Amino acid sequence: MTRQAQQAHLAFDIGATSGRALLGSIDDQRVILREVYRFPNAMETVDGSLCWNSDRLFAEIKTGISAAVASCGGTPINSIGVDTWGVDIGLLGADGALLAQPLAYRDRSTDGMMDEVFTLFPRSDIYSRTGIQFLQFNTLFQLYALKKYHPALLDQAHALVFMPDLINHMLSGQIANEYTIASTSQFLNASNRDWDWTLIDALDFPSQLFGEIVHPGASIGQIRGAIAAETGANASIRILTVASHDTASAVAAVPSLSQNFAYISSGTWSLMGIEAHQPIITADTLRWNFTNEGGVENTFRVLKNIAGMWLLEECRRTWSDSVPASYDELLAAAMTEAPFARLIDPDAPEFMHPDSMPKAIHDMLLRTGQPAAHTYGAIVRCIFESLALKYRAVLEELLCITPHPIDIIHVIGGGSRNALLCQWTANACGLPVVAGPAEATAIGNIMMQAKAAGAFDTLGTIRRTILNSISPVTYTPQDSSRWNDAFGRYQALIHN
Repeated sequence: MTRQAQQAHLAFDIGATSGRALLGSIDDQRVILREVYRFPNAMETVDGSLCWNSDRLFAEIKTGISAAVASCGGTPINSIGVDTWGVDIGLLGADGALLAQPLAYRDRSTDGMMDEVFTLFPRSDIYSRTGIQFLQFNTLFQLYALKKYHPALLDQAHALVFMPDLINHMLSGQIANEYTIASTSQFLNASNRDWDWTLIDALDFPSQLFGEIVHPGASIGQIRGAIAAETGANASIRILTVASHDTASAVAAVPSLSQNFAYISSGTWSLMGIEAHQPIITADTLRWNFTNEGGVENTFRVLKNIAGMWLLEECRRTWSDSVPASYDELLAAAMTEAPFARLIDPDAPEFMHPDSMPKAIHDMLLRTGQPAAHTYGAIVRCIFESLALKYRAVLEELLCITPHPIDIIHVIGGGSRNALLCQWTANACGLPVVAGPAEATAIGNIMMQAKAAGAFDTLGTIRRTILNSISPVTYTPQDSSRWNDAFGRYQALIHN
């Protein structure tokens, strides 16, 4: 890659609890990233349902564009790319207007929907076609719940858009379904990378809902004139489809020049898997509930969703009034507790949307004959040790299905800053853990925009540039025998 004239790319990286606007540029084979705006995001209850407030979200997007324009100086903004969490959708009417606020994946309307769908289309057949793991909040089950509970809404709909597609539509006026985010839906055929019309027809969903599939780096169009005028942006800014699923953007930023790695995209969820050039759809991947989601350059993210920092985030939310302790203080408290005194399965159904996460953990400990956690440190230690051992369990499954060795684990995303969990992950898995970049999702977003602008030609050159730009931290395994013993206890616990 040769040095190019400076131009900026604006990334919106939006999660379930917050969103950010970041300006990125490529200079002398290094990526330069700068956050210019941050805003909260949260599910809201509307008529008894958990939803996303798209109007408020888009207002924050426009504020982020204004902040980027004000802070970029004389460097022109070339493009805007948006990534978000997966599965959640909005429905557009014939005029392109949003018919209702998008349901959030933790809404209870999908309770029981998987079993109903399996009476119409067998579970094994759905998996053999889509390669997507079964989670009750997948778009497939959300849409089935809408058909059951709100059929009139579905009848009015002319297009289905995922959350980044919705924002792109608001920015440009154009409608398209980006490949990596569409692959989370369980409606995409893994073999031909298009909608699985056999499944869609069998479940009697309107075919017009499922629009054109476009891949990362495609230009949707230019920013709408009214939005450019409102935000002070140049009307020539392109709206691009990056790897719009946040995990796809994060995995694109794994700083590895070898394929022999596993990754953990660590945040509210931990997404642990490998990168493959073909989907891996076998009896084992079905039994272990692995997913085959789309990645950049026609790769597949063969991974498993793990509850991740959700457990601690929910505990902190419950404790907020009584425990004003910082995150570092909670970690320090965890280190004062006895090791491996309490273990849980982080993916137990009761942790999906409990009224009180500390109580749910307490109840599971008592039910499994373990000592109660009477201190905040005990709960935090229980969560982190259990997560590290869960990673070990998933690693052992990955080793059975991967077509290549696994020599190292890359931890990317915000969780890469958690030195304690990274070290315990190395200990539990018996492999070196390389932590960073923490901003993997935003970097992956920016790099796909830069690739579309001609700065890069392959994923390999993208990753080499990222490696030039960061200083990752490596954790080597310690205390192997103690962690092996704890893993035996953990396996016995979750299989009972």
